[in-house]
Amino acid sequence: MRIEGVRYATSGDLRIAYQEFGDGDLELVFVPGFISNLDLAWENSLFAPIFERLGSFARCVVFDKRGTGLSDRDLGFGSLGERMDDIRAVVDAAGLERPAIFGISEGGPLSLLFAAAYPDRVSALVLYGTMARVLEAPDYPEGFPKELTDMLLDGVEHRWGSGSSLSAFVQHIPEDPETREGIARYARSAASPRMARQILERNIEIDVRSVLPTISVPTLVLHSTRDPMIAVAQGRYIADHVPGARWIEHDADYHVAYDGACSWFLDDIEEFLTGQRPVAPSTIERVLATVLFTDIVGSTEKAAAVGDREWNRILDRHDAIASSRVSSFDGRLVKNTGDGVLATFGGPSRAVACAQTIREDVGPLELEIRAGVHTGEIERRGDDVGGIGVNIGSRIASLAPPGEVWVSRTVKDLTAGSGLEFAELGRHQLKGVPDEWELYALRA
Repeated sequence: MRIEGVRYATSGDLRIAYQEFGDGDLELVFVPGFISNLDLAWENSLFAPIFERLGSFARCVVFDKRGTGLSDRDLGFGSLGERMDDIRAVVDAAGLERPAIFGISEGGPLSLLFAAAYPDRVSALVLYGTMARVLEAPDYPEGFPKELTDMLLDGVEHRWGSGSSLSAFVQHIPEDPETREGIARYARSAASPRMARQILERNIEIDVRSVLPTISVPTLVLHSTRDPMIAVAQGRYIADHVPGARWIEHDADYHVAYDGACSWFLDDIEEFLTGQRPVAPSTIERVLATVLFTDIVGSTEKAAAVGDREWNRILDRHDAIASSRVSSFDGRLVKNTGDGVLATFGGPSRAVACAQTIREDVGPLELEIRAGVHTGEIERRGDDVGGIGVNIGSRIASLAPPGEVWVSRTVKDLTAGSGLEFAELGRHQLKGVPDEWELYALRA
């Protein structure tokens, strides 16, 4: 899995450390909880298993919040709005377009605020083990008892840097000295005792209940039933007050589990964000195949121009033509993508000829398509396909101008002698794919 080096974003007067990892197309920002340290996150069982799984289907960005880890060890004024704006600074610095935001614990309220303030910059919102308000109140009995806050603050500050410093936040930590020292080192590297207390003091002031009804992006809320740190009722409160939020509760007894058991929610997150439930590795078959992606040019504008009913009729006709042509060239239609198709073929010549035929046959519908073809190793996952070979085909299609069929160097080489002619297009960088790729355009 691709893991980039640590970089810095500027947020006001502070520098916020962030890191990119992952191989998927989906953009995802992970907003951590109480404390973190990017240098050590990959060395222990707190977050490494979660990051590895998220990176399998997304281009992920994670950061150390102000006052923690590799970011400036200063909260500044530290208002909730300023801390939320650190997300904006990281999104800008990483060049993300419209990422999903995944907030855990303290990161949840910051994520809610960001989604409320920048709905056009958020594709979806995922929240785990979090709350809209920390303290209980007459109109919020779900909150943390105020009389216990001093005990929590004193305990954390007093034990900070020891093997038990994170015991209130992380459960199922092994008792062996090596693991305990690793936890102690992680805590010391993430924050000082004084800063840890200051962060918790600011967290106690959190109350973002007023923004919940304004959230307009798809939202998934997850919680462990017996979370000892943040009561499950606090998660339910969010799900009840965010319009259309999906709620998933799992019978577990931890806030975060050291052994990676908290990864129970990852299947649900992947399905929520991608629309596909992950397939067990034993059912994945790796094969060499040619993938074809087509895309209707200007589909959004055309739909607006003709209206929903007429556009649906045109799409149905397009889909019927594409399905018929894929079948006639001995291909397999994997799925319709909304305004195009994904298909696989045993050979590249048939895939290119199929793209050419679809391009010509949808012309009477006043549709123009672009297409991309690549031959490489793909993963068969039940009826679906995935892997780097599929990603490359998708990226080639996205680069093709209207009316053109673009192919990779592999396709061009394998079709030598078939009568197909190609124009050289030079080397191109494909988003999310390592290296540069030689591309060619099919000559009409």
